[in-house]
Parts: sequence; structure tokens; C-alpha cells
Amino acid sequence: MALGDSVLISPDLTKQKEWVEGKVIEVENNSFIGTVISAKTANGTIYFGRAEDFKGIA
Repeated sequence: MALGDSVLISPDLTKQKEWVEGKVIEVENNSFIGTVISAKTANGTIYFGRAEDFKGIA
């Protein structure tokens, strides 16, 4: 994943029933947990978590 990519954000992070769409705003390599993605939704909410909590949208 790269900056500006469209992604689906896991319900584990959003506490919603369905995956939520957002755009990647930051990609960080964390030495403790691996890659951390930050994504912003259309309404301006920012979610961040392990790369496994995000799915790329083709």
C-alpha cells in the first residue's frame, strides 16, 4: 500500500458492521508490530492499525 491508495478498513478498527472505505494518508514501518497504515474516511475520521486490518481496493 502507498499514499493515496483506496482501502477498506476492518470492522475491528471502525467498530462498524461492514468494512469502511478510506484513503491511505501514512505508511509507517514500526519495529515492534510491522507496517502501520493510517487511512482517512470520507467524513474525515482517521483510523490506523496493522497492515492486516486494511484491504486494497482494485
